[in-house]
Amino acid sequence: MGIIGWIILGLIAGVIAKAILPGDDPGGAIVTIIIGIVGAIIGGFLASRILGIDVNEEFFDLATWVSAIVGSLVLLLIYRAVVGRRSMARR
Repeated sequence: MGIIGWIILGLIAGVIAKAILPGDDPGGAIVTIIIGIVGAIIGGFLASRILGIDVNEEFFDLATWVSAIVGSLVLLLIYRAVVGRRSMARR
């Protein structure tokens, strides 16, 4: 699966991550899409390197989807923690 596949998968994973972790995120939909794409790529990379799971085979493979969604969830949580601290410091 190429980079275009990971971008499309990341878009969908970002939407799923946002559905799992609803809330008011600074940045809106564009930031959520970017977090989904980057999270999917990072999640796929880590799953293949650390766990030895081959996530680059097929677009509709369960391991590929799980790694992309988990990567997006983790990145969304990190983003909320970092941006949440900044907004609290401004008050």
